[in-house]
Amino acid sequence: MSKLKYWVQAARLRTLPLSVSGIIVGSSLAAYNGFFDWQIFILAILTTISLQVLSNFANDYGDGVKGTDNEDRIGPERALQSGKISAEEMLEVIKINILVCIVLSFGLIYSAFGSKHLLYALIFFVMGLLSIYAAIKYTMGSNAYGYRGLGDVFVFLFFGLVSVIGSYVLYSKQIDHVAFLPACTLGLLSAAVLNLNNMRDIESDRKAEKNTLVVKLGSVKAKKYHYFLILSAIVLSTLYGILYYNSVFNFLFFIAYIPLFVHLKTVKNNTEPVALDPELKKLALTTFFLAVLLAVGHLL
Repeated sequence: MSKLKYWVQAARLRTLPLSVSGIIVGSSLAAYNGFFDWQIFILAILTTISLQVLSNFANDYGDGVKGTDNEDRIGPERALQSGKISAEEMLEVIKINILVCIVLSFGLIYSAFGSKHLLYALIFFVMGLLSIYAAIKYTMGSNAYGYRGLGDVFVFLFFGLVSVIGSYVLYSKQIDHVAFLPACTLGLLSAAVLNLNNMRDIESDRKAEKNTLVVKLGSVKAKKYHYFLILSAIVLSTLYGILYYNSVFNFLFFIAYIPLFVHLKTVKNNTEPVALDPELKKLALTTFFLAVLLAVGHLL
């Protein structure tokens, strides 16, 4: 029990709302069209959380054994970095976490498709394995994609397209164009969260030869890229609100634009990477807030 608080810290609970944002949106779109199922929703949330925790443990392990998490790092001290949890202990928990992800994925796929939709079941089983692989390989191994500047692509795909469109298909057994703009919106904002994290860690990542996209672009271009991600998300979500307008409540998510614009101003005026750390939580929660407002507004 003495180590429980360190495992909780390593799980990075503050990342969980962002990870389930796509499930909330995809589920609301399905509910509006009459496809919602509580069992699928709960299993989808649990599966997503287990994958996010796996990603966080794997990230802690990968950066820890590579020495990327060191005294130069600005953000919160990580489990391996602190020495409170050993690499061997973390690796064992990662293995258990993988089994949990597989069991939950099987349960979700069977709940959604049973034995009547074998093709969909097979596709989602492969997607589940790819999700596990992506969660592990961000920083783990000699060919980790997070060290080659590809993290943004994977975040956009899995936090945006797979999360929103995938969850919609779990309910409806079909792909609907209504899910694409919200999926891209959340994918872009999730990529912005990662980009902000990498902007904060640019110096320590550069020293550790972790070649994130920010390290490749440099601070000035990384800021411009950050503006592009968030402004594109605003444009696409506005377009979604216009194209699929049913009532004034559809624009409820516009409220989330206020903290987004405040955030952009803060990033624009920033000169010290350390000052970006508080913005990470704000941007992640704003993305979750936008997802909830979009979901509620669509259902009202």
